[in-house]
Amino acid sequence: MHELTLQQLADAIGAEVEGDATQTITAVATLASAVQGQIAFLANARYRSQLETTQASAVIVAPNIEVPAGIAAVRTKNPYAGFAKVAQLLDTTPVAATGIHPSAQIHPSAKLGQNVAIGANTVIAEDVELADGVTIGVGCYVGPGTRIGARTQLWQHVVIYHQCVIGADCLVHAGTVIGADGFGWANENGKWIKIPQLGRVVIGDRVDIGASTTIDRGALDDTVISNGVIIDNQCQIAHNVFIDEDTAIAGCTVLAGSCRIGKRCLIGGATAINGHISICDDVQISGFSMVIKEITEPGAYASGIPAAPQREWRRNGARYRQLDDLFQRVKTIEKQLEID
Repeated sequence: MHELTLQQLADAIGAEVEGDATQTITAVATLASAVQGQIAFLANARYRSQLETTQASAVIVAPNIEVPAGIAAVRTKNPYAGFAKVAQLLDTTPVAATGIHPSAQIHPSAKLGQNVAIGANTVIAEDVELADGVTIGVGCYVGPGTRIGARTQLWQHVVIYHQCVIGADCLVHAGTVIGADGFGWANENGKWIKIPQLGRVVIGDRVDIGASTTIDRGALDDTVISNGVIIDNQCQIAHNVFIDEDTAIAGCTVLAGSCRIGKRCLIGGATAINGHISICDDVQISGFSMVIKEITEPGAYASGIPAAPQREWRRNGARYRQLDDLFQRVKTIEKQLEID
C-alpha cells in the first residue's frame, strides 16, 4: 500500500490544498464509495450532489467548487487529470514480472539492459535488444531482431514478431500480437498468391496498447504507431497504417491497410476506417462509424443508426428500402411540373 500526505499529492500535481494537508491518503475512490483515508474527485457536474454525502478525507475539485466542512479540497483547473495523476502515485497494480525466471529462454545473442525482468516460459529470440527496465510477463514471445525501449512493460502472452521496434515507456496488455503478416494477397485466375510482408511494426514512446489487439507488419514499408498513441482492447491495425501522435482509438476499431490517421484524433469504439485514405489532425469520430473517404477538415463526424424500439426500427428499415422508388417518383413528378 502506498501512503502519501495530501500536501505531497497536491505538490506532485500542481494543486492547492484547503484543509488538513498533513493527513495521509492511501487510495483513490469515487465520491460514493470513498472512506476515510481515501481521496475522491468531482469532474462531472451530475455527481455534484454526492459531495454532500461522501466519506472521503479529501476531494479533487475545480477552484470554484464548494466542499462540505470537514473534507479537504485539492483544487486544480482540471480535476479529472488531477485524479489520473494521483491515481498513478497511489497505483497498486503489480508488475508483470520480477527478475528473470529460470524457465525463460533467452538466446545468447540477445542484449539485456539493466534491471530487465522476464517472466516464466517467455522466449527471447536471437539478436533481441531489451533496454534498461524492460519488463516482460509470463509466456511472451519476442521475435528475432526486435528492439524494446526502456521501461516498457509487456503483460502475459504478448507476441512480438521479428524485427519490430517498440519505444520507451510503453505498455502492452495481454494477448496482443504485434508484427503478424498483413492481409496481402494477389489473385491469378481465381487462385490466391500470398505476398510476403517485408516491413516492420515501429511503435514510438509512451504508447499504450490494450488486450488482444493486433498490429500487422507492413507489406514493404513499416506500420507506424507514433508517440503518445493509446489503443484500446481488440482493435485491428492493418499493414502500412500510420497513426500520428497522441491519437486515441477505442475498442474493436478496425483500421484497414495503408490508412493514415492524424494527430490528436479521437476514434470511437467499433469504428471502421477504409484503406488508403487519410484523416487529418484533430478529428473526432463517433463510435460505430464507417469512414469510407478522406476527412480533410478537423471536427466531429458520425455515422451509423442509433438503437430504437424494434417496431420503429422495422418500419424505418422498410421505408429505407423504398427510398430509391420514392426518389424516382419525385423526379417524375418534378418533370411533370416542369412540363406544366
